[in-house]
Amino acid sequence: MTGDIKQGILYLCATPIGNLSDITRRVIDTLREVDIIAAEDTRNSKKLLNHYDINTPLTSYHEHNRYDKAAELIVKLKEGKNIALITDAGTPGISDPGEVFVKMCMDEGIRVTSLPGACALITALTMSGLKTRRFCFEAFLPADKKERREILKELTTETRTIIIYEAPHHLKKTLGELGEILGNRRISLCRELTKQFEEVLSFTIDEAIEYYSGNEPRGEYVLCIEGRDRQELEAEEIRSWQDITIKEHMKLYEDKGLDRKEAMKAVAVDRGISKREVYNELI
Repeated sequence: MTGDIKQGILYLCATPIGNLSDITRRVIDTLREVDIIAAEDTRNSKKLLNHYDINTPLTSYHEHNRYDKAAELIVKLKEGKNIALITDAGTPGISDPGEVFVKMCMDEGIRVTSLPGACALITALTMSGLKTRRFCFEAFLPADKKERREILKELTTETRTIIIYEAPHHLKKTLGELGEILGNRRISLCRELTKQFEEVLSFTIDEAIEYYSGNEPRGEYVLCIEGRDRQELEAEEIRSWQDITIKEHMKLYEDKGLDRKEAMKAVAVDRGISKREVYNELI
C-alpha cells in the first residue's frame, strides 16, 4: 500500500571548499548510505566521491534544472528514497540552487536535515580580522548594472561586516564600484581558501584598487568589508537633518506611512528636540 511507504529524507551535505580533508565522517557515511546523490556539477563531484570510494548513484541538480529536477527528486523522496544534496564546494543552499529544493521539500512536508561542514563565507569572516559578531552576506552581486548599484547603495549605511563573493575576472571592476559607492573602508580579500595558495590581504579599498592595478587577481575571492561606525553614521544623520526644514523632515516620515503623531516623535528624536518644539514649528 502506498500509504504505508515511509518518506525519504533530504540530507544537505557540506563538502570541501578546497582541501579534500575538510569533510566530516558523518557526511562521508551519509553519501555512502543514501540512495541518490544530487550534485551541482557531477564531473566535479566525482573527484570527491572517487577520493573517498563512494559509489552511490549520482544525478545532476543545478541552476538550470532546479525546479523540474527538484520535482522529480521529490517523487523519489515520497517513494522512500533518501537523497543527499551536494554543491560544488561548501554548504548546499548557500548562494546556490539548493535553496529552491529545500523550500519545495518543506512545502511537501518532506524532512530536510543539514550536515554541517565547510562554508566559505564563515571561513573568510573568521580570518578577516574584521568584526565577526554581526555580519551580512550578499553572495555574488547581481550582473544587472542597475540592480547591482541599488544593492551597493543600500549597503552604504550597513554597520555590520559585509561579505561578498567574487570571481577573479570581475574583481577589479567590483573594487572600483565598492570604492565609488561605499567609500574607502577596510577590506580583507580572502582567496583560495583552504588551498595551497590561500591568502588574506588586508587593505583599505583604495589600497586594494592600487594593489590590483599592478597584480592580476587569481583564484576565487571572498571579500569581507568593514561596516560603518554607528556613532559616525548617527552624527552624519544629525548633520543631514540640519539641511532640511522640520516640515520637510516630517514629510519624509509621513511618506513612509507614519501618522502625524508618530512622525513628530521620530523627527524630535532625530533632531534631539522635544515634540512640543516640532509642533510649534509646524503651526
